Amino acid sequence: MVRLRYGNTNTYFVRGTNGGLLVDTDYAGTLPLFYKALKKNALSVEEITYLLATHYHPDHIGLAGTLAKMGVKLLILDTQLPYVHFADDIFKRERHLSYEPIDEKVAVCITCVQSRAFLAKLGIAGEIIATPSHSRDSISLVLDNGECIVGDLEPIEYLEAYAENAALQNDWELILRHEPRIVHYAHANEKYFA
Repeated sequence: MVRLRYGNTNTYFVRGTNGGLLVDTDYAGTLPLFYKALKKNALSVEEITYLLATHYHPDHIGLAGTLAKMGVKLLILDTQLPYVHFADDIFKRERHLSYEPIDEKVAVCITCVQSRAFLAKLGIAGEIIATPSHSRDSISLVLDNGECIVGDLEPIEYLEAYAENAALQNDWELILRHEPRIVHYAHANEKYFA
């Protein structure tokens, strides 16, 4: 897994034996910085087969439409479909960013149950799980090697402070069942488990 940080959001590239998966992008207008981050890590857009958003907030999907026009396929979970255009109004107010809206009609839509088989075709061992405590469309990528990408999920260290938040407790219980070694966040440093 390669972490690409070229703005305010950590994005990740997962290389499979039959394709590559980019998890999240940063805000619209960061394309030149994205190219620099790819080059720094000896990667190219052509290596990205699919783009998966942990959720559809503007700082996670700003380049999704642009990358789709370059040939990257968008992978959407069925639970995310109602939220794909959540950021459109925000980006309409910021026309200088040249945001390219997402066309979900050309995306590949799967369920969490189908995710393991889908990722296996890319040569990636793992699955996608719903973790809706941050937003209803939030998902996490849980790999069999113990690495997890959880987007904006509140860090596990905050669980006590959010004791009343049953949804957050449920999300972490689900992730911990997968026995993570490393949890990668969008806006925080990695969490290593013993």
